[in-house]
Amino acid sequence: MRVGDAEREAALRALGEHMSAGRLDIEEYGERTARVAAARTRGELAALFDDLPPPRPSFATAPAPPQPRQVAAPAPWLTPPVVLALVVALVLLVLTRGLALPLLAIPAVLYFTARRRR
Repeated sequence: MRVGDAEREAALRALGEHMSAGRLDIEEYGERTARVAAARTRGELAALFDDLPPPRPSFATAPAPPQPRQVAAPAPWLTPPVVLALVVALVLLVLTRGLALPLLAIPAVLYFTARRRR
């Protein structure tokens, strides 16, 4: 599994403790810290501690898989009769140059009657 910054920082802290305890000299510490920075997997990091006693970096458990996204339900007022009435009213409004303005009330009536049924 690939590692992130938190795992690399834990490995660097553990290497620092080993250097402070005298288990690593400066040169070996430098080599291992460079390998920590280049590590891509947990196995690469763990291999740096094979010849050392604890402390070793502990890796967090694998993150939970992402939950599937819920698809939002369509708007309750967006029923086929309301949409059809709205389209027809707008077409008539354009074709009659505003004389069919009262027809825009039809989608509103359909909307409110659909709400009452629920």
